[in-house]
Amino acid sequence: MLNAQLFTWIVAFFLLSSAACRIWLVTRQLRHVMQHRGQVPTAFQAQISLADHQKAADYTRAKLRLILIELPIEVGLLLGLTWFGGLESLNQWLIGQLGPGMLSALGLFVVITVLAGCVSLPLQWYRQFHLEQAFGFNRMTPMLFVRDLGVSSLLTACLGLPLLWLLLTLMQRLDQDWWWAAWLTLSLFQFSLLLIYPRWIAPLFNRFTPLSDADLKARIEALLARCQFNHQEILVMDGSKRSSHGNAYFTGFGRHKRIVFFDTLLNRLAPGEIEAVLAHELGHYKKRHLHKGLIVSLSLSLLLFYVLGWCLNQSWFYTGLGVTPPLLMEETTALNRYALALILFFLVLPVFTFFFSPIFSVLSRRHEFEADAFACQQARGEDLISALLKLYQDNAATLTPDPLYSAVVDSHPPAPVRIAHIQTQLRS
Repeated sequence: MLNAQLFTWIVAFFLLSSAACRIWLVTRQLRHVMQHRGQVPTAFQAQISLADHQKAADYTRAKLRLILIELPIEVGLLLGLTWFGGLESLNQWLIGQLGPGMLSALGLFVVITVLAGCVSLPLQWYRQFHLEQAFGFNRMTPMLFVRDLGVSSLLTACLGLPLLWLLLTLMQRLDQDWWWAAWLTLSLFQFSLLLIYPRWIAPLFNRFTPLSDADLKARIEALLARCQFNHQEILVMDGSKRSSHGNAYFTGFGRHKRIVFFDTLLNRLAPGEIEAVLAHELGHYKKRHLHKGLIVSLSLSLLLFYVLGWCLNQSWFYTGLGVTPPLLMEETTALNRYALALILFFLVLPVFTFFFSPIFSVLSRRHEFEADAFACQQARGEDLISALLKLYQDNAATLTPDPLYSAVVDSHPPAPVRIAHIQTQLRS
């Protein structure tokens, strides 16, 4: 039978274990990459220069060192909000200022979100204007950074606060059965967001224009016809105003799917390489990876809501995390208890889910292999290899990751493994 002290020890064990594992993996990756900095892997010596290889190693090292700074800050924020009494003090102060009920409950979410944002903002600024700038990737201006921050904060408030109000209302009115209704509400919200994001939200940050290259468009249309992929538009996004990194993706459902290319990708790759990259993305769709991922996500979120529903009325869940819960039977403070439960649950959730990340990494890499195989059937595999090499080079992605780090963390196969797999497809 769980009690507050035992729950505290369980959380502390998983917190320390996950933090220690992350530090160990990062240091392994850092050491492995720097040990291989002096020589380009044999398989890539004809395509990748030593200067580019060393740039990738240095860029990887800079990002890993930043992770080592971010990690203790994340742990410190979690400790400060829980066992050191931060969340308890904020909750009591808001109840004292606004009274118990919906206003103080929503206010707690706002304060925690602003606090977390203030903690992460200096690191975001450093990443953009020092790390990315140092390696030639940043194209964002400070004014654009501030504008993006303001727009995203406004969107979060306009979309998030009504959703939280609805979730808290369901928790209050449905009592024990709230968790499935809340899961259904959140799922519908996510579906709605997928529908409105391409047309209404994405244009707030980037400009989207129809693909103007007639030859390339004809080539892409032929690929889409071969793959029986119904689409509405082929668009180009001005990603270059923020970064030199390139990408391609598609959004939407049914006949309203949009294919989006970063302008940086189009400027760097040849038409055949662009076709191969798009064929890879279509492979994810044709192999139903997106549908499988959505099913897994919905199933896990339903399980998490069920667990949260169980924790909600357990006093040890609150006191074990440094919070004195409002009286469980007191109607006037019920909403404040629900708000505390939601915040506490999603604060400590990453502590436990970290140990499941290798499973999702394995599944993701398997999907990448399947999408590469599909691309080799619908386009030239040689073009896919050359496109990947250019992207590895342009994005300063390391060609020599630590195998264990890659197995646990990376959602994509390491470059040598991935290209070897594509070459196997070409020989078969």
